Amino acid sequence: MQYTLRNVPAFLDRVLRRRARQTGASLNDVVLEALTREAGLAAEPVQRRTLADLAGQWVDDPQFDEAMQQQDTIDPRLWK
Repeated sequence: MQYTLRNVPAFLDRVLRRRARQTGASLNDVVLEALTREAGLAAEPVQRRTLADLAGQWVDDPQFDEAMQQQDTIDPRLWK
């Protein structure tokens, strides 16, 4: 099967060509490998980069919940 790709952005062209030079592979092989990986068909799963390590995870914390509940209290004197 053959495909023709048009309007490939210049930055993507540079990255693909650089990868082909670095690995000694053809541009066609580099593009096919990238398509295969992104389609989820690669032998090794794609490593996704997320901010999870920086953001952490939510855990139940009764003390925190109580402090937040106090913040939700409206002082009617402030709204006169």
